[in-house]
Parts: sequence; structure tokens; C-alpha cells
Amino acid sequence: MAACMAVMVVLVFGNVVLRYAFNSGIVVSEEISRWLFVWLTFLGAIVALREHGHLGTDMLVGRLGPLGKKVCLVVGYALMLMTCWMLFRGALEQTKINWDVAAPSSGASMAWFYGAGLVFSVSAAGILLNDLFKLLTGRATDADLIIIKESEDQA
Repeated sequence: MAACMAVMVVLVFGNVVLRYAFNSGIVVSEEISRWLFVWLTFLGAIVALREHGHLGTDMLVGRLGPLGKKVCLVVGYALMLMTCWMLFRGALEQTKINWDVAAPSSGASMAWFYGAGLVFSVSAAGILLNDLFKLLTGRATDADLIIIKESEDQA
């Protein structure tokens, strides 16, 4: 993620300087920066999912007892796994469709762009299945039963 951010900064800043100072630019700068931004976003979402760092509200779940929290969490995990499956199917189809499509300025396969969805969906499903397994086998603590952060200060 740090490498993606560093390359994005160098490409965009370099392109701005070249355009204003020398009236030229790096042709692939915008395309590569956009691709890196998409990959950075998906990789960041994987990290946030692993650390339970996504924001949300526990207004209802926080008032339930341990059994109610577990039921809500299992339902939530099932819905998130279904979403991962739908994202995987869609990203896989887009990757297949765009396998032979060349990007306009770099000429790279557009499949690399849509591959970010594949990496995210597989990684997220693995994390969710691991957490669901811990919950169903009774290894989840009471603190693990609420998996969101109420505010950014707690994240």
C-alpha cells in the first residue's frame, strides 16, 4: 500500500511539474495513478476488515444479549460472504471480458484493473470465514461480538 501511494505521488507530482514548467507530461501517469488508487482502495479495505476498522453503528446490537449478538453476527457474516461471492463473480467476468483489451495509454491488459476486485473478494472471504469459524466454535470473546467502530477516534 505504501508503494502504491509513493508511486502515485511521484507520478502525479511529476506530471504536474512537467506540465507547468516544461509544457509536457508523462503520458501514462494518469492511467497508472488511477489503477494504483483502485488497488490501494481495495487493499486498504482488506486491512480495515482484518482489523475490524470499518465504521458503523451498534445502536441495536449493543443492546442485545450475547445470544442476540451472535445471531446478528452470523447473519452479518452470511450477508458479507454473499456480497464477497457476488463481487468475485462480477470481477471475474470483467477480468475475463477485458483480458485482451489494452489500456489506452499504457497498453497493459485491463484485466489487471479488474483483478483488484478478485484479490479483495477472495481475501475478504478468507478473513470473514476465519472470523465466522471462531464465532461458531466458541472462541470469540464478548468484545469480538461487535465488529465495528462507532467513531473514527476509536479506529
